[in-house]
Amino acid sequence: DAVGRWRVRSESNDAIDASGVLPDGTSFEGPGGMRGALLREPERFVATVTEKLLTYALGRNVESYDMPAVRAIVREAAENDYRFSSIVLGIVRSTPFQMRMSQS
Repeated sequence: DAVGRWRVRSESNDAIDASGVLPDGTSFEGPGGMRGALLREPERFVATVTEKLLTYALGRNVESYDMPAVRAIVREAAENDYRFSSIVLGIVRSTPFQMRMSQS
Protein backbone atom coordinates (compact mmCIF):
# COMPACT_ATOMS: atom_id res chain seq x y z
CA ASP A 1 0.00 0.00 0.00
CA ALA A 2 0.98 3.67 0.04
CA VAL A 3 2.97 3.37 3.29
CA GLY A 4 4.74 0.15 2.37
CA ARG A 5 2.68 -2.43 4.25
CA TRP A 6 2.40 -5.84 2.64
CA ARG A 7 -1.11 -6.68 1.43
CA VAL A 8 -2.61 -9.79 -0.10
CA ARG A 9 -5.88 -8.04 -1.04
CA SER A 10 -6.64 -4.70 -2.64
CA GLU A 11 -9.03 -2.14 -1.18
CA SER A 12 -11.76 -3.70 -3.33
CA ASN A 13 -10.89 -7.13 -1.82
CA ASP A 14 -9.35 -8.49 -5.03
CA ALA A 15 -6.36 -10.81 -4.59
CA ILE A 16 -3.00 -9.15 -5.32
CA ASP A 17 -0.71 -11.19 -7.55
CA ALA A 18 2.85 -10.71 -6.27
CA SER A 19 4.41 -12.94 -8.90
CA GLY A 20 6.33 -11.77 -11.92
CA VAL A 21 8.61 -12.67 -14.79
CA LEU A 22 11.98 -11.05 -15.51
CA PRO A 23 12.95 -10.14 -19.09
CA ASP A 24 15.06 -13.32 -19.36
CA GLY A 25 11.99 -15.45 -18.59
CA THR A 26 12.83 -16.17 -14.94
CA SER A 27 9.62 -16.27 -12.93
CA PHE A 28 9.33 -15.47 -9.22
CA GLU A 29 6.78 -15.30 -6.41
CA GLY A 30 6.75 -12.25 -4.14
CA PRO A 31 9.54 -9.91 -3.04
CA GLY A 32 11.71 -12.72 -1.67
CA GLY A 33 11.49 -14.57 -4.96
CA MET A 34 12.38 -11.45 -6.91
CA ARG A 35 15.36 -10.82 -4.65
CA GLY A 36 16.55 -14.40 -5.15
CA ALA A 37 16.14 -14.19 -8.92
CA LEU A 38 18.14 -10.96 -9.10
CA LEU A 39 20.87 -12.26 -6.79
CA ARG A 40 21.45 -15.34 -8.95
CA GLU A 41 23.29 -13.06 -11.39
CA PRO A 42 24.64 -10.19 -9.27
CA GLU A 43 27.03 -8.92 -11.96
CA ARG A 44 24.22 -8.55 -14.48
CA PHE A 45 21.98 -6.81 -11.94
CA VAL A 46 24.75 -4.44 -10.83
CA ALA A 47 25.65 -3.64 -14.45
CA THR A 48 22.05 -2.64 -15.13
CA VAL A 49 21.85 -0.52 -11.96
CA THR A 50 25.17 1.11 -12.88
CA GLU A 51 23.96 1.93 -16.40
CA LYS A 52 20.75 3.49 -15.06
CA LEU A 53 22.56 5.53 -12.39
CA LEU A 54 25.19 6.67 -14.89
CA THR A 55 22.43 7.73 -17.29
CA TYR A 56 20.97 9.90 -14.53
CA ALA A 57 24.38 11.25 -13.49
CA LEU A 58 25.36 12.18 -17.05
CA GLY A 59 21.98 13.58 -18.04
CA ARG A 60 22.12 11.53 -21.24
CA ASN A 61 21.88 7.94 -22.40
CA VAL A 62 24.82 5.62 -21.81
CA GLU A 63 26.53 4.99 -25.16
CA SER A 64 28.74 2.14 -26.35
CA TYR A 65 31.85 4.23 -25.60
CA ASP A 66 30.72 4.43 -21.93
CA MET A 67 30.58 0.65 -21.52
CA PRO A 68 34.26 0.19 -20.54
CA ALA A 69 33.59 2.52 -17.61
CA VAL A 70 30.45 0.59 -16.67
CA ARG A 71 32.40 -2.69 -16.72
CA ALA A 72 35.17 -1.16 -14.59
CA ILE A 73 32.63 0.10 -12.05
CA VAL A 74 31.04 -3.37 -11.84
CA ARG A 75 34.46 -5.01 -11.37
CA GLU A 76 35.31 -2.58 -8.55
CA ALA A 77 31.92 -3.11 -6.96
CA ALA A 78 32.46 -6.89 -7.04
CA GLU A 79 35.62 -6.43 -4.97
CA ASN A 80 33.49 -4.61 -2.38
CA ASP A 81 30.62 -7.14 -2.25
CA TYR A 82 28.59 -5.01 -4.68
CA ARG A 83 28.05 -2.28 -2.09
CA PHE A 84 25.87 0.54 -3.38
CA SER A 85 28.41 3.08 -2.13
CA SER A 86 31.12 1.49 -4.30
CA ILE A 87 28.86 1.82 -7.36
CA VAL A 88 28.18 5.51 -6.65
CA LEU A 89 31.86 6.19 -5.97
CA GLY A 90 32.81 4.36 -9.16
CA ILE A 91 30.41 6.53 -11.16
CA VAL A 92 31.77 9.74 -9.64
CA ARG A 93 35.34 8.64 -10.40
CA SER A 94 34.53 7.44 -13.92
CA THR A 95 35.82 9.18 -17.03
CA PRO A 96 32.33 9.77 -18.50
CA PHE A 97 31.24 11.53 -15.31
CA GLN A 98 34.48 13.47 -14.89
CA MET A 99 34.44 14.62 -18.52
CA ARG A 100 30.74 15.43 -18.85
CA MET A 101 29.83 18.80 -20.32
CA SER A 102 27.02 21.07 -19.21
CA GLN A 103 24.11 21.62 -21.56
CA SER A 104 24.19 25.42 -21.19
